[in-house]
Amino acid sequence: MLRNGDLTQGGITSTLLRFTLPMMAGSLLQQCYNIADTLIVGQCIGADALAAVGSAYTLMVFLISVLLGLSIGSGTVFSLHYGAGNSSALRRSIFVSFVLIGAVTFLLNVAAFVWLDPILRLLQVPQDIYGMMRSYLWIIFCGIVFTFIYNFYAALLRAVGDSVTPLWFLAVSVVLNIVLDLFFILQLGWGIEGAAIATVIAQGAAAAGILLYTCKKRPELRLHREDMHFDRCSLKEIVSFSTLTCVQQSVMNFGILMIQGLVNSFGTAVMAAFAAAVKIDSFAYMPVQEFGNAFSTFIAQNFGAKRYERIRRGVRSAFLTTVIFSLIVSVVVFVFAEPLMLIFVHPSETEILATGVEYLRIEGAFYYGIGILFLLYGYYRAIRKPGMSVVLTVISLGTRVVLSYILAAIPSIGVTGIWWSIPIGWLLADAVGVLYDKMKNFLAAYLRSEILHSSFFILHLKAVSLRPIFRKRYCHD
Repeated sequence: MLRNGDLTQGGITSTLLRFTLPMMAGSLLQQCYNIADTLIVGQCIGADALAAVGSAYTLMVFLISVLLGLSIGSGTVFSLHYGAGNSSALRRSIFVSFVLIGAVTFLLNVAAFVWLDPILRLLQVPQDIYGMMRSYLWIIFCGIVFTFIYNFYAALLRAVGDSVTPLWFLAVSVVLNIVLDLFFILQLGWGIEGAAIATVIAQGAAAAGILLYTCKKRPELRLHREDMHFDRCSLKEIVSFSTLTCVQQSVMNFGILMIQGLVNSFGTAVMAAFAAAVKIDSFAYMPVQEFGNAFSTFIAQNFGAKRYERIRRGVRSAFLTTVIFSLIVSVVVFVFAEPLMLIFVHPSETEILATGVEYLRIEGAFYYGIGILFLLYGYYRAIRKPGMSVVLTVISLGTRVVLSYILAAIPSIGVTGIWWSIPIGWLLADAVGVLYDKMKNFLAAYLRSEILHSSFFILHLKAVSLRPIFRKRYCHD
């Protein structure tokens, strides 16, 4: 762990990497757990239970993405105050953010319980798994508060430079979840309800652990009585960052949902290929996604501390690191596309295999595009322009969706058009994000030079106008 969580000191690349690695490990751990949980449910309970949990996962991801977006947005505000050394503003922001996200969590929870049946009917859940899915979600929704607490305090600790502690509590949660899954399902025979109870208990353990750790070990983050009030500036700042980041997460999920619908129209083989290839995809660019989140914290702390030269050097270092790493991953995925698909697909499924390999080789060649996009998301959040992150998300996903539907309708292109639309969307958003920053800097420099020039011009006019008075008073013929 970085000493005192200060990202405004030390070597830039080494500091970023040390801060990012625990976050990468956490994401990898979560991915491994998702696979293990799926295997346990599928192998120990059956195909119907697997379908129920898989269908429930989409709804769970949507709800969690709302809380995650709010926590990430608040984390940026925490980093800005921490970098500026303003501990009182930091504590006020923590209070306001906790109450705000807690209220949203409560409303989501109530809505989920009240509208659970209409939601399941809207999702067209088959009757043979309807009961299992309803029971599973009912129990899972009881633990949403634990999800909120863990994600909130994980975002807070990362905002002040501690990316290791959230990893430890996540690791305990994942191991506990798997152990309880096996115990409740195999030993007690609780079925799909046992899987849900295991998840809630594991989430509760992680939430309680990280909450107690923050209160006991990080006294500078502990709230005092004078911090517990709604400051208008703090509320406006938290709402601005949190809602925009939440909108960004929602837009991403909506765009992905539209692409999934189009993919489904091409039949079961394309659906299966897409499902397997996307899992490989998410593993491949997961490190640069976490690097982008770490980069955002780095920029926010230095922006708060007004270390602008360090920010400029950090941007160069982060972009170079991301491009090099992405190109290495691209080569690996391009060369080993078929062996990677064979992890999920039987060799006899030649059509699925060929479609998945085509997807991976097109996407894999452009991982640097999404790597740079994650950096731009984090950069604009950190310099108090979260709206620009939303704009880039809309450009990327909007381009992807529109192009997918246009290209896929051309018989000679078909499903390949969907694959090509994804990197085109990444690169277009990258270009807009980079050009916007360049133009912003150019205009700022231009305005500074114009102001300076105007100041000299005004001084010159004053000097000219005062010259006759000076001559009259002090000069003699």
